[in-house]
Amino acid sequence: MTETVLIVGASGIVGSAAAAVMGEAGWTVLGLARTPPAQAGVVPVAADLQDAEGLKAALAPHRPTRVVLSTWMRRPTEAEMIRVNGAMVRNLLDAVQPAGSVRHVALVTGLKHYLGPFEAYGKGTVPQTPFREEQGRLEIENFYYAQEDAVFAAARRDGFSWSVHRPHTIIGKAVGNAMNMGTTLAVYATLCRETGRPFRFPGSAMQWNGLTDMTDARLLARHLLWASTVPQAANQDFNVVNGDVFRWSWMWGRLAAWFGIEPAPFDGTVQPLEAQMAGDAPLWAGIAKTHGLAEPDLNRLASPWHTDADLGRPIEVVTDMSKSRRLGFLDYQPTEDAFTDLFTRLRTSRLIP
Repeated sequence: MTETVLIVGASGIVGSAAAAVMGEAGWTVLGLARTPPAQAGVVPVAADLQDAEGLKAALAPHRPTRVVLSTWMRRPTEAEMIRVNGAMVRNLLDAVQPAGSVRHVALVTGLKHYLGPFEAYGKGTVPQTPFREEQGRLEIENFYYAQEDAVFAAARRDGFSWSVHRPHTIIGKAVGNAMNMGTTLAVYATLCRETGRPFRFPGSAMQWNGLTDMTDARLLARHLLWASTVPQAANQDFNVVNGDVFRWSWMWGRLAAWFGIEPAPFDGTVQPLEAQMAGDAPLWAGIAKTHGLAEPDLNRLASPWHTDADLGRPIEVVTDMSKSRRLGFLDYQPTEDAFTDLFTRLRTSRLIP
């Protein structure tokens, strides 16, 4: 049977990787967005997740067998995040219900499942690391939990299987993405090289010295494909990371070397990127003009606020992948290669010089 996957957020950091992997597997790929960009191998579906009736009309001609939910909307408070993001998932799953074709829904969330939402990120009582799926939910409101509950309710109603995927910080190529450390650091390193500013680690001493891990968007895409097709992964929640661990005290110099700059010594002072890059939009526009870059808008490439949230955490964060390994997912991706592969793709696409 030919598979048709509906990817919600197909142009994003996760969705674009999933579209590539699932397209290569021979699946028909539908990409839903309010204004879908042109993507090779992706059938565009224009719809707004907050417009329930418009969504139903846009999806009426289609019969997806798989759904990947890899988008969310940022709002000022967690209560508003819960209301908006929970409703978007419900609207989408209500819209595909009439076709009766969906057999699996994959939801991408993240480690805020264990760390808490932005309002309480890494504060209060946090489960012991490495994080394991069996640790469950925190006793705090979280829009990830609202998204999960919407998927679970629709699965009971409509009879499809589900999977929840919790990556750590995702390294991948996307423009206009709200959580994009890899491209943010590439832009920051470029600014430092072009202006002679020091390439300073912006985060905490705990992150500099402690162990951490990350998730390559391509590995996450393969995990989504795997969980959507193997029976043993049905109705399971999964952590998804590359499989290696590192310390920023080692990685920072490796990233600097790729850009041909020297890393500044770290003195233990937190110097957030959001403050460091606050006035850099005109500088970036000038660099883009000089080098003929494809994107002169700094805000379309860099998300320093989110990189600061990850690099400023006061706790060590590592993630256990045993559950996936036991069930047969054995893929591995060195994180240094995830960064350098991304930097090469950004340069090839004329997003950095």
